[in-house]
Amino acid sequence: MTPTASKDGAQNVAQKLISEHLLDGKMTVGTEIALRIDQTLTQDATGTMVMLELEALELDQVKTELSVQYVDHNLLQTDEKNPEDHLFLQSAAQRFGLWFSKPGNGVSHPVHQARFGRPGATMVGSDSHTCAAGAIGMLAIGVGGLEVAMAMAGDPLYIQMPQIWGIELTGELPDWVSAKDIILEMLRRHDVNGGVGRIVEYHGPGLASLTAMDRHVIANMGAELGATTSIFPSDGAVLEYLKSVGRVEDFREILADKGATYDVEDSIDLSRLEPLIAKPSSPGNVVPVREVAGEEVYQVVVGSSANPGLRDFAVVAETLRGRQSSPQVSVDINPTSREILEDLTRGGWLFELISSGARIHQSGCMGCIGMGQAPATGRNSLRTVPRNFPGRSGTKEDAVWLCSPETAAAAALTGVITDPRELGFDYVRPMLPKTGSINTAMLLPPLPPAEAAKVKLVKGSNISSLPSFDPLPDDLEMPVVLKMGDNVSTDEILPAGARVLPFRSNIPKIAEFAFSQLDDSYPDRARDAGPSHLVIAGENYGQGSSREHAVIAPRYLGLRVVIAKSFARIHWQNLANFGVLALEFTSPEDYEAISQGDTVGFSGLREALEHGPEVEATLGGRSIILRHRLSPRQAAMVLAGGRIPYRIALAKNEQAKNKQG
Repeated sequence: MTPTASKDGAQNVAQKLISEHLLDGKMTVGTEIALRIDQTLTQDATGTMVMLELEALELDQVKTELSVQYVDHNLLQTDEKNPEDHLFLQSAAQRFGLWFSKPGNGVSHPVHQARFGRPGATMVGSDSHTCAAGAIGMLAIGVGGLEVAMAMAGDPLYIQMPQIWGIELTGELPDWVSAKDIILEMLRRHDVNGGVGRIVEYHGPGLASLTAMDRHVIANMGAELGATTSIFPSDGAVLEYLKSVGRVEDFREILADKGATYDVEDSIDLSRLEPLIAKPSSPGNVVPVREVAGEEVYQVVVGSSANPGLRDFAVVAETLRGRQSSPQVSVDINPTSREILEDLTRGGWLFELISSGARIHQSGCMGCIGMGQAPATGRNSLRTVPRNFPGRSGTKEDAVWLCSPETAAAAALTGVITDPRELGFDYVRPMLPKTGSINTAMLLPPLPPAEAAKVKLVKGSNISSLPSFDPLPDDLEMPVVLKMGDNVSTDEILPAGARVLPFRSNIPKIAEFAFSQLDDSYPDRARDAGPSHLVIAGENYGQGSSREHAVIAPRYLGLRVVIAKSFARIHWQNLANFGVLALEFTSPEDYEAISQGDTVGFSGLREALEHGPEVEATLGGRSIILRHRLSPRQAAMVLAGGRIPYRIALAKNEQAKNKQG
């Protein structure tokens, strides 16, 4: 482990922001540090649990400088569940002192960047794409909901100090190539786990041609690399952006010092990039568009936090201008905010989209999270969204490809995957307004504390309290209920979509869907296993969404231990937060030796977790050695049954000491 700093004291942007907010620990790679958090972001798919956690913590008012609750995921109102949760979230925002973004106001990440983002601030969000705010020089990290609740309660964020991965950008993008192709190039080179344990910091002369919204596209999909977060300097492009959204007073220049270095380095010559596309069903499955040209396309979806800017929609409208989309293609447009929708209307681009055959949907995540616009089984759907994990679209056997707006527009016209450079006409560069629409009517500010204290939480019939979880037993003998391979995503552990997410605040019900993408018999077999069971996984287990339901639901069914070759960062932390022990194989042969249905035993877990990284297990009469990466604080949390019981126990101990004193 080495300190992440230049010998002469020069700091890069990430180091500056970490050192400004460092409350405990040293900036040494791999050691635990504690960071002061300025802002939080929650959305409705995860925020319901956060508000229930605040209730369990008996919080009076949030202690951050600013916290915002968005409603952008579960916008379809096919029965009472979603609207009742929206009412609950609005009452909770009023009770605990948050801003509230009403349904239809827009996707959390671009709205937050436009209305609240502040260069130099730290933010945690219960959405893995919170890292998008790094586009304007924020240190923004996606975490599980409980981490956000604790930040709202005034606790620091605890993370392992990441490596800083410097990506030097040079040159300028060619015609028909845009910011999405930059992050797809990163994924082509490094796959979905290339950023694990790292902050990605972009620098170099190539930044000069990238707007703040271009940077948002790149920073957003740093989550797909597995990175802790991504960050850009706060420079002239950020100043221009803040001017355009009417918030120039929030600008602060933050640049890397001359001579600053990075723990890991790479470079991209933008002028050498070409249109890229991620094949089904992984964001890391990236190839040049020309290699798959000619594949039939039946749906094109434009929008999401991965391509949320006015330019991203306008370039599609300009490409389709005066032309009709292919008869077999459904062109679906998800405006990312009311303000973007207003600007599309004022600029005439909405008319061009409609006249070309596009379908206009409400402002929100929608198709990205499988909340509408599900494709036909096995029919290619090209999307500008960040993820194409199996079944995430709402269709179990889907075929989702990830691409830029330019490539999406080309397919909309031709009906097949097409390199946009082959369309036969000049690249279109929309003339964007210098200032965008400003409409804050659907952003409701916090109530004064005296009024907030009188607010009662509005709980519909689908909202249940957070389950209480018991401490981890010292001795366990339990079956392997499920064995999985590499890169299992949280969408496979606990699906999203219109069928499942309406139960997000009803843990007993949502638990019925646990692991259903992989094995729909898991819930029944987990119940039959008794009070405790474990699951086995390969590399990068739990990649993707920060959805803590992917831990709470299996935990509710008796999951106590997960043994994997390696874990994705957010899911690993969520496991600890809810008292599930995450262990890693020390020998690849042990993964091969364990089968579904085997029984694994542990004894003396408390002593093992308190005295070192190794844990011994027994399997079929032989011993296997596993390891954990928990800090002493995290180990104590797991033993207590999770972070909430651990925090409550600490508070009781403190009260007892005070009485004795």
